[in-house]
Amino acid sequence: MRSIIACLILSAIATATSAETASAIPEHKLSPAEQTMAAANLLIEKNPQNYEAYNALALALSRRARETSDQRFYGRAEETLKKSFEISKGNFDGEKIRVWLLLGKHEFAAAREAALALNKRTPDDVMVYGFLTDANVELGNYKDAEKAAQMMLDLRPGNLPGITRAAYLRELFGDVDGALDLMNMALASTPPSEVEDAAWITTQMAHLNFSVGRIDLAEKLLQQALHLFPGYHYALGNLAKVRIQQKRYSEAVDLLQQRYSAAPHAENLYDLAEAVQLAGRDAGAAFREFESKSLAETGIADNSNHELILYYADRANQPVKALDVAHREYARRRDVFTLDCYAWALHRNGQDQEANKQIDEALAVGIRNARFFRHAGEIARSLGDVIGAKRFFEQAVELGSQESDQARAALSEISGSTRGSVAR
Repeated sequence: MRSIIACLILSAIATATSAETASAIPEHKLSPAEQTMAAANLLIEKNPQNYEAYNALALALSRRARETSDQRFYGRAEETLKKSFEISKGNFDGEKIRVWLLLGKHEFAAAREAALALNKRTPDDVMVYGFLTDANVELGNYKDAEKAAQMMLDLRPGNLPGITRAAYLRELFGDVDGALDLMNMALASTPPSEVEDAAWITTQMAHLNFSVGRIDLAEKLLQQALHLFPGYHYALGNLAKVRIQQKRYSEAVDLLQQRYSAAPHAENLYDLAEAVQLAGRDAGAAFREFESKSLAETGIADNSNHELILYYADRANQPVKALDVAHREYARRRDVFTLDCYAWALHRNGQDQEANKQIDEALAVGIRNARFFRHAGEIARSLGDVIGAKRFFEQAVELGSQESDQARAALSEISGSTRGSVAR
């Protein structure tokens, strides 16, 4: 899954609105972010020098970016935040929102430095530790991320942003059931009005169940998420994965087309192209369009380099290009997903010793991911480690995904070649 930022701010900004304000906002027609945007705009109209209202609007715009996957809202949020700083230079809440925007734009190293500076300024702010968790997770600094998440829970036991971040770390460390327990706690504590937050949590619970082969439960949860927040892009993408595993490829294409129409990002187009190919249709044009879009953004922070690496390595049969992109992304961040892509690009270029080192580093974190295990199995097989390859392929098969099917085929090949060797 692109990550996508895996954790979100679940605490809503409290806005003081009058009865007149409440009656002016048709809440049943607006998303939670849109409601806050409308309330903040009314406060700004009443007092254009209210920097806190600009902060509220900036955060609401960033939440709207998450709701819709429309990155333009981040730009609007940045412009709004400038107005807050014009009125109150360096105000703390505004600086926190600036860090959140850096995270939203995937500028993780800059976000980490800014969060560290805010942490020195106010060492007991819970959400600053949340930002440190997010940035360190995306950079691959998992011990620092774990410490920051624990500080969130120590400072304010049971807070929702802390719980969701702890859940994501548990997933990365291989404790899927522990992650689900925490997500259930978060969902139970989410206010009924926060329908997008509830849909996000429910979608993450579906993802967790899907990752360990609980397909039916994942589907049920995704239907709930779409009921809470119709057309939700995260839920559409995950439901498409369920349909692919069920071999209902045409339905997966429809879901991914719907998501891409709403959020025309390169990584979403890559998923759509893969589904089109699985459905037995010509996906050549879609893959070429993906390559063009992905190359246009490969040099910026918010990119689709993971997908581009896999495209060059597996689809376009251009391993040298795959490794070139992987080197660039590896220089930016060393999270487990980047390490896996880097390892695979190295393998496809015949550099299996270094590939083995990188995939081992990714798996050492504890993550249980069928693609990682399959890649590790193929690398081990290339190095002549048949026992290790079988172990990795078996782990991939246990997780019950599309990658598991490929791992099962690899196991059959290994078994066949082993029998052939004995017969000779």
